[in-house]
Amino acid sequence: MELTAAFLNLVQQQLKSFDGESAIKILVVYVAQTKNDQAPTLEVVGQWPVSDNSLLPIEADSELRAPSPYRRWYPLQNEKMLLGALRVECFHSEAAWPDLLDMRLRACASALAQCLGLELDRKRLADELIRQREQVSLMVHQLRNPLAALRTYAQLLLRRIEPNSAHRTLVEGLIAEQDQLNRYISVLDNFSEGKLPSSNVIAAPLLLPPVLPKTSSVIVRSLLEPLLDRAAANADLQGRKWYGPVDWPDWVDEEKSAEYGVIAEIVANLLENAFRYSSFSSSIGLHITSEGLCVWDSGDPIPSDEREKIFEKGYRGRSVKESSGSGIGLALAVQLAAQLDCKLQLVKSPVDFAPNLPLVGNAFVLRLP
Repeated sequence: MELTAAFLNLVQQQLKSFDGESAIKILVVYVAQTKNDQAPTLEVVGQWPVSDNSLLPIEADSELRAPSPYRRWYPLQNEKMLLGALRVECFHSEAAWPDLLDMRLRACASALAQCLGLELDRKRLADELIRQREQVSLMVHQLRNPLAALRTYAQLLLRRIEPNSAHRTLVEGLIAEQDQLNRYISVLDNFSEGKLPSSNVIAAPLLLPPVLPKTSSVIVRSLLEPLLDRAAANADLQGRKWYGPVDWPDWVDEEKSAEYGVIAEIVANLLENAFRYSSFSSSIGLHITSEGLCVWDSGDPIPSDEREKIFEKGYRGRSVKESSGSGIGLALAVQLAAQLDCKLQLVKSPVDFAPNLPLVGNAFVLRLP
């Protein structure tokens, strides 16, 4: 195992703390190492006093084969695993080992064992991360080919449809969704290469976003319109009514800073939940005012004892436990809303947001600052 410089420095600091112990002749720290699937050896990773003469591994040091009353071994043991050893050589003396010195050496060995255990955990997690990145990279590569084929088929189909055909918008929607999937894949590709966004760019994990703005400004309406087309198609497929915005307030058409792109991410998540968890007999809509926006449905209201809990990470209501889902979407949406100093809440009924909305149902409201 390749040890970090931080651990090796810690070893030297621990050994140096015994400066002034006149009884000690030498301290040596050994760590178990395995190379090329061979049997593990105990190799030197630190000694005190520091010397230019390199010490041999335990197995190769013939002097250590003979017992000595002036030598003690303290195991570096983490749980049931022996990770190394601390060797102590004292000057020849008739006096017994001081109890206080023995306690200090045991404490030193215990601290080194704990840190060595953390080193092993770090190495295991680093190796697992590398394997996961390689797997994601492979999956991304495999996904690009069928997506490219789907786009080709959709474009060929578009050429065969008359310009005034009602089916044309469906095929155009397929092409738009394929473009969106390509953006998702590009983001996954960056993740697999370790190109994560810096902390000053985004404070919370992204949901699968409708768009990842690379410019300094966005128009919220342009981000929402593809979501409305998708919602209308979902409603048609499920045989339910869909109500998109009738009036668009000024703020959705104004140029906003790029951080306002999270509004589309929040709406995408809320619409997905509405279509997934409300009954097919209920209507779904998006209503926008100067104060904010509301994703609503006319289905059975969420029980009163769950109305706050559903925003907790991992919580899933009783009525949706049999459905697929992870229970993190609303929790992330709340975090994204907080980035804009907005508040995401579930109001008592849709009519509480706007008088022309249903009296009964669910209404998730995002209020602007």
